[in-house]
Amino acid sequence: MKVVKINTLYITLGQLLKMENLISSGGEAKYFLANNDVYVDGVLDNRRGRKLYADMIIKIANIEYVIKNA
Repeated sequence: MKVVKINTLYITLGQLLKMENLISSGGEAKYFLANNDVYVDGVLDNRRGRKLYADMIIKIANIEYVIKNA
């Protein structure tokens, strides 16, 4: 499980994809989410604006990410 540290109350799913180098620009988020299954706390979610708060678990391509406050 990879830990993603944030300095704000939340980040969006699109920001997470960019931070983890899964996409190179924010514009690619919609395409990425349309072609890949992303689970937020065990629920399939494809909204790039989905707010991710501390202690949420995101699963992308069998890799789990947990959001933590810095």
